[in-house]
Amino acid sequence: MRPIRVKISVRCLSVFYGSFQALKDVTLEMREGAATALIGPSGCGKSTFLRTLNRMNDLVPGFRTQGEVTVDGDNIYAPGVDVTRLRKRVGMVF
Repeated sequence: MRPIRVKISVRCLSVFYGSFQALKDVTLEMREGAATALIGPSGCGKSTFLRTLNRMNDLVPGFRTQGEVTVDGDNIYAPGVDVTRLRKRVGMVF
């Protein structure tokens, strides 16, 4: 049996739009080859979380993150990350 590999790892992720905190201390792992669904009521942060995984919020005024998001072990918010390349690797279905 093949070992299960973590594809996306999120550790203590908090997301802010100015002084508003949209996500607080989210931690989870998404495994390679597995389907992951985010469910919850309107306004609970599902889309904010997804947009954070491929840096779609980067140009939103006042947007900032705390914590760490890695894809295949690479921190996607590290300096020098090619955002276009990241977005090709991390597709989204809303």
